[in-house]
Amino acid sequence: MTPPIRGTEPQAPLTPAMFHVLLALAGEDLHGYAILKEVELRTGGEVKLSTGTLYGIIKRLLDDGLIAERRGRPATERDDERRRYYRLTAKGLEVASTEAARLEKIVALARSRRLLRKLRPA
Repeated sequence: MTPPIRGTEPQAPLTPAMFHVLLALAGEDLHGYAILKEVELRTGGEVKLSTGTLYGIIKRLLDDGLIAERRGRPATERDDERRRYYRLTAKGLEVASTEAARLEKIVALARSRRLLRKLRPA
């Protein structure tokens, strides 16, 4: 497995779990439990992060400047003061986009080797 991003190496691959967290936050700002549920929903239940794994990833992404804790709070009726909300930073968006492009190239190669079916037009 590829090591996670450390320091300022936006070209280094992310772990799959880290990438899923960034993907979840690319949609909207979320708190930890909502990130868990978003990842599970978007992967059809194939990826289920434990809370320990998630909060380890969140700490690493915060340290790397890829996400930030959101200062503002949602409307009172939707808020729980115990929750911390996270957002994707500009650097996080750049790293996630770079990782998506890297994965896209791998999928294209797999298709060229007939490991995946070609996409059919909608």
